[in-house]
Amino acid sequence: MKNLWYKDAIIYSLDVETFMDANGDGIGDFIGLTKRLNHLAGLGVTCLWLLPFYPSPNRDNGYDVMDYYNVDPRLGTLGDFVEFMHQARDRGIRVIVDLVVNHTSNQHPWFQSARSDKNSKYRHYYVWTDHSPQNAKDKVAFPGVQESIWEYDEQAGAYYLHRFYKEQPDLNTANPEVREEIRKIMGFWLELGVSGFRIDAAPYLIEPLGIEDAKLEELHNLLSEMREFVSERHGEGVLLAEANVPQEKIPLYFGDGDRMQMLFNFLLNQDVFLALAREQAAPIIEGLKTLPNIPPTGQWVNFLRHHDELTLDQLTKEEQQEIFAAFAPDETMQIYGHGIRRRLPPMLGGERRHLELAYSLLFSLPGTPLLRYGDEIGMGDDLSLEDRTSVRTPMQWSNTQNGGFSTAPQEALTLPVISAGEYGYQQVNAITQQRDSNSLLNWIERVIRIRQQCPELGRGECGILETDEPSVFAHCCQWESNTVVAVHNLAKQPCTVTLKSKDFNPKHLIEIFRDQQYEPLDENSLTIPLGAYGYRWFRADSLV
Repeated sequence: MKNLWYKDAIIYSLDVETFMDANGDGIGDFIGLTKRLNHLAGLGVTCLWLLPFYPSPNRDNGYDVMDYYNVDPRLGTLGDFVEFMHQARDRGIRVIVDLVVNHTSNQHPWFQSARSDKNSKYRHYYVWTDHSPQNAKDKVAFPGVQESIWEYDEQAGAYYLHRFYKEQPDLNTANPEVREEIRKIMGFWLELGVSGFRIDAAPYLIEPLGIEDAKLEELHNLLSEMREFVSERHGEGVLLAEANVPQEKIPLYFGDGDRMQMLFNFLLNQDVFLALAREQAAPIIEGLKTLPNIPPTGQWVNFLRHHDELTLDQLTKEEQQEIFAAFAPDETMQIYGHGIRRRLPPMLGGERRHLELAYSLLFSLPGTPLLRYGDEIGMGDDLSLEDRTSVRTPMQWSNTQNGGFSTAPQEALTLPVISAGEYGYQQVNAITQQRDSNSLLNWIERVIRIRQQCPELGRGECGILETDEPSVFAHCCQWESNTVVAVHNLAKQPCTVTLKSKDFNPKHLIEIFRDQQYEPLDENSLTIPLGAYGYRWFRADSLV
């Protein structure tokens, strides 16, 4: 029997560099992260996803790697990493790490050898052309920032492919030697105890762009090879793919249960924000209905925000404008023409009820929920910072110097801590909220605890319940003869709904989570009052 632990996980994403600084140099480190593990364990986190912590010139937040087998010396040592892993394991927290193998840094020794010697074996690790490429502006990852996906290298006398910044040359994943390097990298970190990998830029790993004689099927098989390797080395190891693709391409990543176990649910994420903007449930309902079926071992990872922009590229231009108008009306809040560079609390105007609704929705959706550092205390953003850095400010631990992140002088910090306004560390921090039983932090702990008592949400079959109220999203998840029901009012006006489904007729709904005090439901009643932005979770025909 396979241990599908990831179906019950609470995933928490963080960047070591901005989480906690232990040595006072202004940069977060593994010793600091280790000291804050009790915070994460107390929150109910069961799996950490670490953003890249490898040696890097940091052109792209560490996603330009120049050594896959070490820790950025600013963040600590391999010994610090091993001790962190030991302490996390003691607290029942698994760790997955970013695997960035679509590209390397242009400072990586492979690329340096490739550009300096045409006969080097590393020349074939990358994608080159001797002629000026056509359509070089197509498929740029960062419109308005990046002008081309090809860059001429004077030393090499050729153009190299880079889907992201020019400092990030793409690897040739059709090359068997590159695939062997990928296996070595995974094997190294699995030996150090990680439970799997978040596969960065997964669609580009299996695209043949610029690769002569590449066979599509062989490129796609890379995902199966990675899964096979991880399963052999770590029976419970997982692969989580970043693949923001149309729904018809989703099966490519899950395969027949022999490729990725998990995918970020970019499609539903965008539907959720459209629903929140309209205060109508239809986009979520339609989004869930149109998601492709996935293998029994497959899982969606649901999220609201992460370390990048909120991308809306799977929506129409008109739908994008609706979301911009609701949550990012100023152009400084928008990025790349189809994204939002804000954290969730400012997007929702700092309104606690609206924020609770959004997170209640996240934790009740079928799949595995993902939180990002600072979500638990309602951190804001700093729009004065460049591009996506606006949502990457350091964690706010206390109302002391630099929000308790570091004792370094302010000018030495890796990024400025938010220090002014309603989201400044004096008002928004973990220590203050720990002392307040009504704080967002304590509410997040509570919803995580409830979620952990409801494996139906991570493992069960989901069904939509009709209500005849456009603003209300109601659904149920069933697993092993148990059923959880969740009802969410996306509007700012209270309402009362009656649940309708020919396949759903419980004798009694037992309330287990709610936004406010409600009168108990009568037996056999499916009529449910909801407050403004109200939410209620129930168990059907079972004890709490």
